[in-house]
Amino acid sequence: MPTLFLTRKDVRGLLNMAEVIEAVEQALRDWARGKATMPPKAYLLLEKGDIRAMPAALEGVAGMKWANVHPQNSAMGLPTVMATLIYNDPATGYPLAVMDATEITAYRTGATAAIASKYLARKDARTLGIIGAGRQAYSQLQAHIELFELESIRVFDVSDTASKKLMASFSGYPLQASSLEETAASDIVCTLTTATKPVLKRELITPGTHINAVGADAPGKQELELAILKEAMVVVDDIRQASSAGEINVPVNNGLYTEEDVYGNLGEIVAGMKPGRLDDRPITVFDSTGVAIEDIATARIVYQKAMRKGGYLSLDFVDE
Repeated sequence: MPTLFLTRKDVRGLLNMAEVIEAVEQALRDWARGKATMPPKAYLLLEKGDIRAMPAALEGVAGMKWANVHPQNSAMGLPTVMATLIYNDPATGYPLAVMDATEITAYRTGATAAIASKYLARKDARTLGIIGAGRQAYSQLQAHIELFELESIRVFDVSDTASKKLMASFSGYPLQASSLEETAASDIVCTLTTATKPVLKRELITPGTHINAVGADAPGKQELELAILKEAMVVVDDIRQASSAGEINVPVNNGLYTEEDVYGNLGEIVAGMKPGRLDDRPITVFDSTGVAIEDIATARIVYQKAMRKGGYLSLDFVDE
């Protein structure tokens, strides 16, 4: 049986945000119902970054993503986040595919945050705030545009160049460069920074705001002031990861916040096991760390489409 090898360009050509949103939402639902397996993410801490091992299994498929985060990479013309995914036949363990997962990571992260907004934002949400105009901002926009009728999209970044580049890429949509204060006043706010100290303060947030806290994905990272978490209905993707490396990791480790303060995980809400937003007043927060079932669900789309399309590199990986 041949093993399929897919480059970043190959994968990018096979991804569709609407399909990824549907697949990730179903994966979250299946996981909450006990139909998926996912051990905790393992971190290999390095001098200038880290690499994470992320295994998971859904019905009919298993695999592992090996992803890095190296903040200094942009100076060398490399992505800050890169990833490789091994896609296995769960019945035999045979590697059906080895694929670049950099785009998979970006797409599924944007998709998951948009799914969180679907269940946790106000029904009349019409404005989106993007804090941090790096690579993840693009997939956040792609995903939220799929699910929401947005009248205004506010963008804040310390780099004017990054903001302008993002706006140019979405020229047909109502994007505008805004101050941090204006951006934070949006109905849905996505924080997409690498901050280790809060960039979003409670005083900037109005009642009924939904926040997707995406940037904190390793120990020590933090984007939100503790006062926001204390007041908000907080939902996580995985409580183990959130406590050790998500938005809540710093206050949890400092004894200022506990796992018991968390309302629940997103899968429980998607599966109907817990209600999402109940009225328009609360602040809601989704603590996104990124879970492997999202990667495997997205990789299944890529693999199936690649097999139907054909023409990609394949090798007899096990050649005995």
